[in-house]
Amino acid sequence: MIKNLMLILGLLTVCFACKTPEARKPISKSTKSYTSSSLKMNQAILEKEENKIQKIIASDTTNTYITSNSGFWYYYKVKKENDSITPKFGDEVEFNYNLLSLEGDTIYSRKEIGERAYLIDQEEIFTGLRKGLKLMKEGETVTFLFPSHHAYGYYGDNDKIGSHVPLKSTVTLNEIKIKN
Repeated sequence: MIKNLMLILGLLTVCFACKTPEARKPISKSTKSYTSSSLKMNQAILEKEENKIQKIIASDTTNTYITSNSGFWYYYKVKKENDSITPKFGDEVEFNYNLLSLEGDTIYSRKEIGERAYLIDQEEIFTGLRKGLKLMKEGETVTFLFPSHHAYGYYGDNDKIGSHVPLKSTVTLNEIKIKN
């Protein structure tokens, strides 16, 4: 009798111990209302920044601004008409740049940043500068106006650039080393 009872207890233990794990419910989940309010807030920030940039462009009668396909604006200080080579994926570029607020206050000077070497699309650099470098030819100097989502966005750079700060940057592309 005791053997049978032990056998039944053993079988019951084996049956209930081999239960498959159940997925736990998430502690919190995003709701449609949070997502839509976040979307509306970001759209309002973008609209405000773009309006500010458009006012700058309208008041600057000396330069001809070009709108990029990516959603930032730029004009040439030095343009190379006869050259057609722009950097492509994997090419190394050497360049200098500065970062200013849209009001023209210096955030990082060329001297602070120094000359940079960058492998196109293979290293971390903020979105606007990455896309802007691909538009340039060797020896050109271009001034860019970046909305914050093309600059350092929501997080900033954890130093001098805060959250949602649109930037102005003058970039000189010194050299393109074509990848073989």
